[in-house]
Amino acid sequence: MSSLLSTLPALYRELFPSFFQKEAPTETKATCEKCAMSRTSAQSTVDSVDGVEHLFRPDTKCCTYYPRLPNYLIGALLSDDSKEMAEGRRRIEQKIDSRIGVSPQWVKAPAKFNHLYKNAHQFFGRSSNMRCPYYALESGGCTIWAYRESVCSTFFCKYVAGADGRRFWMSLKTYLTLAEYQLSRHALLQLMPEFLMDGRDKAEIATVPLTVEDLDDAPPLPKVYAALWKGYVGMEHDFYRACYDAVRAVPADGLERMLGLDGTIELKVLERLHTQATAPTLPRVLRFNPDATVKWLSDGSVALGSYSEFDAVALPGEAYSLLVEFTGQKPVEAVRQHLRDHRQADLDPDILLELHRHRILVEP
Repeated sequence: MSSLLSTLPALYRELFPSFFQKEAPTETKATCEKCAMSRTSAQSTVDSVDGVEHLFRPDTKCCTYYPRLPNYLIGALLSDDSKEMAEGRRRIEQKIDSRIGVSPQWVKAPAKFNHLYKNAHQFFGRSSNMRCPYYALESGGCTIWAYRESVCSTFFCKYVAGADGRRFWMSLKTYLTLAEYQLSRHALLQLMPEFLMDGRDKAEIATVPLTVEDLDDAPPLPKVYAALWKGYVGMEHDFYRACYDAVRAVPADGLERMLGLDGTIELKVLERLHTQATAPTLPRVLRFNPDATVKWLSDGSVALGSYSEFDAVALPGEAYSLLVEFTGQKPVEAVRQHLRDHRQADLDPDILLELHRHRILVEP
């Protein structure tokens, strides 16, 4: 197994605490090379138990998302002159030059994309119009993967540890997002402190109506863009590289100070969830989840889903009548003994643990 640090951009290796040396959960079920959710490769798997097709288009996969790249990762990409990153550099340079969604803190989605993302239904993985601008259509890969942001670093369609795995990776996303925010602000403090003094780094809470420029995929008005970038208009590429240099200069304990109490709390949560995802234990008492979705298949087997619309468990049909014996009134071992005595059947603890991780069986 690889370490958590090895799953993240290399810039973080000198900044993140020792916890990130721990082994990362290996998500063997989420296969990007041969997409586990693609219509072309998921024919033999159970991908829906609610009557809605959740399979992805093979030419989008899960990349129907527009990443929000912090200034220092943009600078790292622009500073990488390797052949492997040439296409990624070209695309980010083109994006910067368009001035759409470009600010001293982030290069992010246009406002129109965000509006569609928030208001569209059942589009994820299925709409080519929502495909990531950094997606490599020919190979099905990512042109900026070495410099990906928090969402792209932590999303999986399926988790080996089920709900426990998803909770861990979502917690890691929270930590990474906090780090991105603070490190990008640190770079701004060195290069453009007035951006922070004016409060431009604060997230917009209220929904802002789309402008004519937003609707027409046009850059902001020159005076609006000039007010945002001050004296760096026309020198955005150099600005981002300088942000990368500013973050590279952060000492080993610098990030911990920037994240403060929030970072300390999130790290403790991460440590607890990492243990739950990598060293699970079977609860003493379990019950069949009344909110689990049940779908009987044509071959007599049953598909059960709970924690994710993308990940269901298929079991022999007769197993269902055994699972409902878990009512939460008796310990697991007592229920297993009852099944052995009265049904001449048993459910192995490893199977029960897997069903618990998928939240088919839950603690009362």
